[in-house]
Amino acid sequence: MTDRKPPGVSFETWIDKQIREATERGEFDNLPGAGKPLPGEGRPDDEMWWIRQKMQAENLSFPLPGTLALRKEAEEARAAAVGARTEAEARKIIEDVNDKIRESHGKTLSGPPLIQSPLDAEEVVGEWRIRHPVTEKPAPEPPRAKRSFFQRIRRG
Repeated sequence: MTDRKPPGVSFETWIDKQIREATERGEFDNLPGAGKPLPGEGRPDDEMWWIRQKMQAENLSFPLPGTLALRKEAEEARAAAVGARTEAEARKIIEDVNDKIRESHGKTLSGPPLIQSPLDAEEVVGEWRIRHPVTEKPAPEPPRAKRSFFQRIRRG
């Protein structure tokens, strides 16, 4: 901590002296981010910049009211089901989100009214089938008939 400003010295002069002395001592050398632009420079001012930055660093999404969160979860579940590796996995994803939707219909959730109906599992699985067509392996060639020793000698 520094000393108090002496009386009779202007703040500007006193602050400049403090900065010059700290620079001479090397206190500003090798600071992290030295020579780099300030983060967020040139972006419009945002009152919640620190919340957004923390959520991005923690890989979180912005908290939504209950009904909107459920709607977003249904959209994400549909996309996850279509991208699932197996049909059974896709059905399980849809089944889980449909259970949450049905459960929420009996509850009061924050946000706008809930208009999310359960996802149609057959429709989503149909999309999954379109994206993951069954690749049938070509039929194996029938085994060549064995020729007897004499047939091989005669025909070569």
